[in-house]
Amino acid sequence: MDSQLDSPLDGPVDGPVDGPVDGQVDGRSRTAEDPWARQRTYARLRDGLSAYRMIAAMWIRSTMAYRASFAMTTFGNFAATGLDFVAILLMYSQIDRLGGYSLPEVAFLYGVSATAFGLTDLALGSMDRLGRRVRDGTLDTLLVRPVPVLAQVAADRFALRRLGRITQGLLVFGYAVTALDITWTPLKLLLVPLMVLSGAAIFSAVFVAGAAFQFVAQDASEVQNSFTYGGSTLLQYPPTVFAKDLVRGVTFVLPLAFVNWLPALYVLGRPYPLDLPAWVAFAPPLVAACCCVLAGAAWRAGLRSYRSTGS
Repeated sequence: MDSQLDSPLDGPVDGPVDGPVDGQVDGRSRTAEDPWARQRTYARLRDGLSAYRMIAAMWIRSTMAYRASFAMTTFGNFAATGLDFVAILLMYSQIDRLGGYSLPEVAFLYGVSATAFGLTDLALGSMDRLGRRVRDGTLDTLLVRPVPVLAQVAADRFALRRLGRITQGLLVFGYAVTALDITWTPLKLLLVPLMVLSGAAIFSAVFVAGAAFQFVAQDASEVQNSFTYGGSTLLQYPPTVFAKDLVRGVTFVLPLAFVNWLPALYVLGRPYPLDLPAWVAFAPPLVAACCCVLAGAAWRAGLRSYRSTGS
């Protein structure tokens, strides 16, 4: 459970925040006018990472002050997320294959998806609270600080207990690797960490884009969760159990298929869905980069559109 302490990011603000923000002057981008804009962008990135580390470290210290509580909540997170795989085990107690996939193959998909999502949930799991900040006006407090708002929102209420999800995903992945008879090649060995990191980046982009949507919708955390937590659950099962239209949607519209389906099928020696070419298994880093650029643009647009609550 999240801490009930008031967030240290909340506090009084002298007045409502209005007008252009995030690097704009009179509606025009500074980058086009100022040759030093790129250096300032890098400096803001360093400041954002530094602020994120400090805020996260503060929450970790707060959490570790009650070590027994931390141990119990981490185990609870581990057990709760493990129920997803228990459901898969129950299905395989009645069947031999699901969509043509054996239990170790599904465990491989599950492990990659759970680990990639767990890393993102640990780093950005607080993004779905942005709508609440927009509604009650506490986002104004973050805007007046000389630190990127995204870093402050992402690190707020940093929950170390989410390590339970990552641990559970790694254990299932370890079981899959030992149970499968995979002919490992250098490319396959390289692809395993690559798809986990790329998958985490894709999920991160979805988290940020979903948070940007809350600038407009304000009460849309469940909509965001349907694509983040729901997307993670979707990817734990083989693509052959879903309709082709859904597979097309998570391949070409919201490219969650690049988290694990396409690279994992290359490792498993399985045919790709939709008769895609073989090289798409190595596209996750490129897809992740494109998703992060689009999510960043959505975040900046949402932040510029924010006009405070006026209170």
